[in-house]
Amino acid sequence: MHKAANTGGDWVAELVEFLRTQPGVSAVRIDPAAQRVAVATIGPTALHGLEEKLAETIAAIETELAAKSAARVPLGYSVRQEGAAMVVGRDSCETAEKMWLWREMKWPEIEAEPAPGAPEWRTLAIMAAVCGAAGIAGAVATPLAPGLPWLPKVFFLVGLVTGGWDAAVDTWTNLRKGEVDIHFLMLAVALGAMFIDAWGEAVLLLFLFSASGAMEEYALDRTQREVSALLKSSPKRATVVLADGEEKDVAVEDLQVAQRVRVKPGEAFAADGLVVQGRSASDESALTGEATPVEKNIGDQVFSGTINLWGAVDYDVVRLPAESTLQKIIRLIQTAQKLKAPSERFTDRFGTGYTYIVIGGSALMFLVWWLGFQLPAFTNTPETRSAFYRAMTLMVVASPCALVLSIPSAILAAIAWGARHGVLFRGGAAIEKLADIGIVALDKTGTLTTGELAVVGCESYPHGREREVLELAYALEAKSQHPIARAIVRHARASGVAELAVDDFESLTGNGLRGKIDGATLLLGRRELLESGPLAAWVKKLPPAAAELSEVWMIGRELVGRLLLKDQIRAESRAVLAELKAMGIRTVMLTGDRTHAAEAVAKDLGLDEVRAGLSPEDKVAAIQALRAGGLKVAMVGDGVNDAPCLAAADVSVAMGARGSDAALEQAEVILMHDRIENFLAAQRLSRRARAIIRQNLAISLGVVVVMVTATAFGAVPLSVGVAAHEGSTVVVCLNSLRLLFARIGGKPRGAAAGSANPPA
Repeated sequence: MHKAANTGGDWVAELVEFLRTQPGVSAVRIDPAAQRVAVATIGPTALHGLEEKLAETIAAIETELAAKSAARVPLGYSVRQEGAAMVVGRDSCETAEKMWLWREMKWPEIEAEPAPGAPEWRTLAIMAAVCGAAGIAGAVATPLAPGLPWLPKVFFLVGLVTGGWDAAVDTWTNLRKGEVDIHFLMLAVALGAMFIDAWGEAVLLLFLFSASGAMEEYALDRTQREVSALLKSSPKRATVVLADGEEKDVAVEDLQVAQRVRVKPGEAFAADGLVVQGRSASDESALTGEATPVEKNIGDQVFSGTINLWGAVDYDVVRLPAESTLQKIIRLIQTAQKLKAPSERFTDRFGTGYTYIVIGGSALMFLVWWLGFQLPAFTNTPETRSAFYRAMTLMVVASPCALVLSIPSAILAAIAWGARHGVLFRGGAAIEKLADIGIVALDKTGTLTTGELAVVGCESYPHGREREVLELAYALEAKSQHPIARAIVRHARASGVAELAVDDFESLTGNGLRGKIDGATLLLGRRELLESGPLAAWVKKLPPAAAELSEVWMIGRELVGRLLLKDQIRAESRAVLAELKAMGIRTVMLTGDRTHAAEAVAKDLGLDEVRAGLSPEDKVAAIQALRAGGLKVAMVGDGVNDAPCLAAADVSVAMGARGSDAALEQAEVILMHDRIENFLAAQRLSRRARAIIRQNLAISLGVVVVMVTATAFGAVPLSVGVAAHEGSTVVVCLNSLRLLFARIGGKPRGAAAGSANPPA
């Protein structure tokens, strides 16, 4: 039985979150030593779907479940020890606890992290190579040493031991649980071949079986490397700046929120934070897949595991290292690799039952050939293969090795490709569903547009004093953190405007800012500031700003002016939407913005439909209406204010996972670095994965059908059956591995040249 990996993390928080989402569950009891887990309810509460949710929760726990280390326990919950078991539950009185009804549940099988040292696939590959070499030596020794009949068998025996060792270990583990699987089938056939003196065929079977096992482990190892790259990028030490300005070197896990950390050029940021001093740029490619350095100025966010490139920077910690964006992404990928797609769960169930069918069918056919067709039971002749020989061949060619690997190998490879290129999938189900969507609903702000305003115009009354208007606006907005303020400050600095000293600065909640420069009062804010004063009649004659623009008014001594700002359309949005339409996918904008502003953006981008002025509830209703048409709907949003409609869609896709906790919690697909073109990459990847899965199923089932039919008529020798069966397994693994090296760029076809990831 597999056990949870001990990678460090707050396992209590994971279980408390499970309890929060399951109001009918009062407590969870976990005993990892005995491999037992139970939940407590008051009365016979329905537990439909609970076991799968609990398995997903434990799959996400990163720390050894029975760890005795101190854990932060949220208010309203408690942790206690009961013998070897740990109980995490809601705070309650002793009377209430006596009413708890404990129900044992199946312990989830969680893949263990690979142990340090050589990857397992290399060990399997070496054993397969030894098996193959021993088999060749035995085949060569048979004609060369006719006087030493024992010598070939010694070589064959070495091959059987090395080729069958891993299968024997797995078979013994399963037999102790009362289960049989494909490994049991292969060993049974190898022993049967030895029984009828077909040593060469037995070694060939185990050689190909162990070689295909090494190939499978290699595919899994490639997917694990993507997570390992993220883990290695996580720093271990940090330099804390003390109150007196002194520096102190501390372990990353000892960092606290609000501590100030100094990072020098070439070092990694130890935690998520906000820059408070210095300028630099960071390499965020390991986190987002974006190769271009990202500039960092005062007030900008920095992320754990990213590299500071050239400037010394001080930043304040805003999240504990264990709660950083990097750690959340690592947990997401690790959990995704454990959550199976629906079709994958089907092949798992099918593979287990099918194994019993193969064993029973082979035994039945042995009796049919022996008693029905009067074939010799165990003795082969040059003219006739025995009933037992044919039964062993049937057991080989009908075994579901390739079938069971068809889907998980492709899903794991797709998850790994996405992790390396800035597309994160929450399990295999998201990959399967994304390939079938017919409608994409998109939020406007932050999805089709950048969500960052930019100054596009400056007007003054009287005319000719536009620079003075910008100068006064800059003086006030430099003291604000509003998105409009950031846009004005950025534009003013780019224009070379000097920052003036402001006295008596004050924020007017909901209206704007007020301050004094050289004794003169300044006001900056909404049009309503003018409409309520002596300029009200004059303002009514001014034309309003265009629907897609925002305006900020500046009122000073003998000067009135306004700045016009616009949310910038993502440069890639137009080509992405055109590509989606070419793929037969309908595009719909869902936004809370004004109708005129939304329609202007939609016309510019070429959207099929616009629904504007929507509240969060209206967006959910719109998603439900789109789904009622029979097509699967994907919703692309920022993962924060779009959380309700993300949950309502068939596939939820979030932008901007670097800073959005809601995106990581709610979305099934996350597009890193706010790149809308990564949605195209995700869509193409899902379709490519679906195509490879279908190819794998066709190969595996096709080989089984053809070879079983041929074996039924006695036309297939055991060696050919072995080669066909194991060959199809190797082909399936190699076919899935193609996804790891696929060039599935997010860049739309027909876009300008120069992409590092051209389309497939």
